[in-house]
Amino acid sequence: MTTVHSESTSERIPGRAWTVRILGHSDRTVSVTCTTDRCRMPPRSKDLTTQRTFAARHAAAHAKAATVRPNAWCHCGSQRCGTHPDAKAHCAGAVVLVLRHDPTLGRVWSVEEVCETCAPLIPHATVLARAARPARTAARPAAQATQVPSPSRPGIAGGFFAAPAPAAADAPPVPSARRTPQNPRRRRPRQGR
Repeated sequence: MTTVHSESTSERIPGRAWTVRILGHSDRTVSVTCTTDRCRMPPRSKDLTTQRTFAARHAAAHAKAATVRPNAWCHCGSQRCGTHPDAKAHCAGAVVLVLRHDPTLGRVWSVEEVCETCAPLIPHATVLARAARPARTAARPAAQATQVPSPSRPGIAGGFFAAPAPAAADAPPVPSARRTPQNPRRRRPRQGR
């Protein structure tokens, strides 16, 4: 799944992270918390299974609602890559959205914007979405789009024709341009032995 952020700014912004936790209390109840203050959480309950299901769905809802921002810094890198201390790496590549959840502990879900380099190094992380690469919007002007004929054809000095170009159906195939080396080496003639 690829999602695109609607802003067109090239300024780098901090990578976002959402963390959903299940907290146990001394009265044998559990509660669910989220790092986003606006999120409404269910009341404390003794039913751990229901709370765990809610927490997993809540993290999935954050992941679904999030739009991967291509100009975000790696959240893992901003935390000095503490999620993968044994694997050293330099943050690089496109931004991806990952869900990090250790099934053996089963109490914390994290949705984070990280770089492509850190994502495979984070234990128990699954890539959910990638930032789309920005489309090239700079169209070439019509003057640059026209091809310059080869000097072997008759025409006006400089290689431009005064006559209009032939229709697309009548146009002969255009040979591919080959680049010649700047300093071609001359071959020595072989002497017979």
